[in-house]
Amino acid sequence: MLSTKDFDFDLPEELIAQTPLSDRSSSRLLVLDSKTGEVSDKHFTDILDELHAGDALVMNDTRVLPARLYGTKPETGGHLEVLLLKNTVNDQWETLVKPAKRAKVGTEISFGDGRLKATVVEELEHGGRIVDFSYEGIFLEVLESLGEMPLPPYIKERLEDNERYQTVYAKENGSAAAPTAGLHFTEDLLAKIKAKGVELVFLTLHVGLGTFRPVSVDSIEDHDMHSEFYRLTEAAAAKLNQVKAEGGRIVAVGTTSIRTLETIGTKFDGEIKADSGWTSIFISPGYQFKVVDAFSTNFHLPKSTLVMLVSAFAGRENVLAAYHHAVEERYRFFSFGDAMFVK
Repeated sequence: MLSTKDFDFDLPEELIAQTPLSDRSSSRLLVLDSKTGEVSDKHFTDILDELHAGDALVMNDTRVLPARLYGTKPETGGHLEVLLLKNTVNDQWETLVKPAKRAKVGTEISFGDGRLKATVVEELEHGGRIVDFSYEGIFLEVLESLGEMPLPPYIKERLEDNERYQTVYAKENGSAAAPTAGLHFTEDLLAKIKAKGVELVFLTLHVGLGTFRPVSVDSIEDHDMHSEFYRLTEAAAAKLNQVKAEGGRIVAVGTTSIRTLETIGTKFDGEIKADSGWTSIFISPGYQFKVVDAFSTNFHLPKSTLVMLVSAFAGRENVLAAYHHAVEERYRFFSFGDAMFVK
């Protein structure tokens, strides 16, 4: 029976990348062979050598909403921070409000000189609030002009360019966090991958803030996994099935792509079919992978469900040894950090 502390490791704080590199693809790449545990140190552009003609590279095309808003209460001038989590119905959103005690039902909040207004309509647990927005024009355009990127709590630096927390192929608005394994790709690198004969396939999973939530229980079996919306289209499913039929590998970019593909594989007994819905799949050691053959990913937080997912594929000992190597070699960690390729 594995416990949460079995996935812990020592990470010096200075290895947590605070800003993105000026060139997306100049990050480093640690390649881990899941069968032997062997690791090799490369550069991210060397992912070209790890991909073969006939493979499919599967990427998450979600786009991060600038979901952090700073507002005031018109009647008192008190400041509130509102973080959008998900659109529930019409102009109502589930949010996190800080300080929550100032946001009772009926509270009005004004953002950007009143260009956007919100009224708290329901109180949820842990600072959660349902708010009803009012505005003129198009909501996403108003949000783009007023909101900030909801960077993870371990990033203390201010992001100068919001697009650096988006992948170059981000398209479908809806995430509260970036699928960071995709941040290393450039248009040029993707063109080279495609020219090699690799199919580029896109799916959508809207990343929730639960992805950063630490596992607070001792036994991983007791962890309550967060839920996220996913979609795989008919065209994408057809491409993936063709790649499988012709002996190619399904190579996922990031844990969000893995979660989507394995959710579908689990639901349809190993088959890949077009599907959409909410997934709360928890992949940990003992899980049998049904779709994914290899993947790239960033380095994850100690004791996180994402380290457990990588360990399910490559073995806990191999993964922790690879992480120890990455610390010794001064790799950059987390969202703006370096990458791994696990095969």
